[in-house]
Amino acid sequence: MKVAVIGGAGYIGSFTVRSLVESGHTVSVFDNLSFGHAAAVHRDAELVRGSLENPAELEGFFQGRAFDALVHFAALTSVPDSVRDPLRYYNANVALSVQLFTAMRKAGVNTALVSSTAATYGVPLQDRALDEEHPTNPTNPYGETKLAMESMLRATVVSDQINPSIAAEDRFRAVALRYFNACGASEDGLLGEDHRPETHLMPNAVRAALGVGASLKLFGNDYPTPDGTCVRDYIHVEDLARAHVMALEALFARRLDGFQVFNVGTGQGASNLEIIEAAGEAAGRPVPYSVEPRRPGDPPELVADSTRLQQTLGWKPRYTSIRQIAETVVRWYKGNPDGYPD
Repeated sequence: MKVAVIGGAGYIGSFTVRSLVESGHTVSVFDNLSFGHAAAVHRDAELVRGSLENPAELEGFFQGRAFDALVHFAALTSVPDSVRDPLRYYNANVALSVQLFTAMRKAGVNTALVSSTAATYGVPLQDRALDEEHPTNPTNPYGETKLAMESMLRATVVSDQINPSIAAEDRFRAVALRYFNACGASEDGLLGEDHRPETHLMPNAVRAALGVGASLKLFGNDYPTPDGTCVRDYIHVEDLARAHVMALEALFARRLDGFQVFNVGTGQGASNLEIIEAAGEAAGRPVPYSVEPRRPGDPPELVADSTRLQQTLGWKPRYTSIRQIAETVVRWYKGNPDGYPD
């Protein structure tokens, strides 16, 4: 396949680009590098610097490349930031996605894989892992914008299906992967998480333990969970990247059709305190932290039921231990204390 990867210089995008290249696909990355890093893009992938806010740059990216499929990672992803500035999130995650999919369809590309999130579910209505049939009721603008993007794709798929002038092979088809908490670094230490500023728990806990970051802030210890801290499903980013490649290949081969949603997680929850403990054990020293008030918009618990993905595509996680994941993060920061060189 010739694959366009939008936001492919970012954290999850760069791992997926690497996995696509290593699976034999031809990859072109479109990224404005506001959050991504050129050094994270695989040397055998093309990197085109451009912005979704610039229609000419976006149109130029599609011209002459004859893509078979597109993967869309470009988004703003911070829950607390989305609460503070919802209009910015609706512009970045919804309005600019409309521009992207419009340009994509104009270029004749009808296969799309998009990054969604467990934040679309909101607060669980059941005391068990969430499957894709759980109602969607986001508690923050970030989750709302991702759900809006899903709805837009679903409507586009249905529109093509009921249009008699569009041949079956030319109909739009798409998959949305609802991530839970992506974390980890590559085993070879070449790829890792480098957000500036870093807001995710696992990397910040490791950085604090290694002394390359500030003391960790733990937001809330009074949630209705066993130890009072939020519980999340932490999935290694390489497992997540494999899920992207498998889903995209299935779409392209038409083993998947229409619009499909899949959860991607391990099915195991870990509390914030358990992450702090695992990070300290992997680093060989305790994580300094302080307890702060809850952040608005954080559900107490989100754990994935990924049975649909496992049964449909044969995917399953290879990393099932948070200690194992933390060790890859420690390795990354020991080799790259300042992140990527750019």
